[in-house]
Amino acid sequence: MKLATIDLDGQEQAALRSGAGLVPLTRINHLVGLDFPTTMLELIRSERLNDLKARCAAHGSQIKDAPAVPIKDAALGPLYRNPAKIWGIGLNYSEHAGDLDESVPEGLPGSFNKPATTIIGPGDTIHIPMMSEATTAEAELGLIIGKKCKNVPREDWLSVVAGFTTIIDMTAEDILRRNPRFLTLCKSFDSFFVFGPELVTPDEVDDVLALNVSTIHNGRTHATNLVANMTYPPDYLV
Repeated sequence: MKLATIDLDGQEQAALRSGAGLVPLTRINHLVGLDFPTTMLELIRSERLNDLKARCAAHGSQIKDAPAVPIKDAALGPLYRNPAKIWGIGLNYSEHAGDLDESVPEGLPGSFNKPATTIIGPGDTIHIPMMSEATTAEAELGLIIGKKCKNVPREDWLSVVAGFTTIIDMTAEDILRRNPRFLTLCKSFDSFFVFGPELVTPDEVDDVLALNVSTIHNGRTHATNLVANMTYPPDYLV
């Protein structure tokens, strides 16, 4: 199942990806007589994604014929705007660490937090801060935790993952090079976290480690790597 958030009638609403485009959950609820939360964050917090998938399968023909917003016409927003935390992992590929003249952290992953004010949607404007002359972008794999959890056994990591998404993580790299203690500052400017466009549920991904993460700008690939090449893989990070 694939979900996105679209701006429709002045409101950001969760929508289901179908063959015809994106069908808002408000329309699915009305069409099939359901009561699912209609914003992405509420839907995730309700822990009803599996229920939604089952209901959509049961009412497949009705949902297939539901009025959909064509992808090319959809005003896509970030998946949601106010997560409890945004936990970033840095220097997790040895090649990228080398680009920054850093070594991969040993023992524990390098990490940072980003505030919710960094969040923007796909296609929104990224604002370069006045104090930076070398801001860079990196595509990242995003894991969306779908329930409150702690001390999750490594083998059960997917049981708490609502889905995967794509992230563009911005860094004011020249500020970071001045002093590694400036990591929080260089990651936290407004618009420095492009969130989405789609939440892809785990059943859609055969092998997370086989995913290819590429940073592409104007058709040119600037960086690419496999999740399998992470020093600290997703199951360990969860």
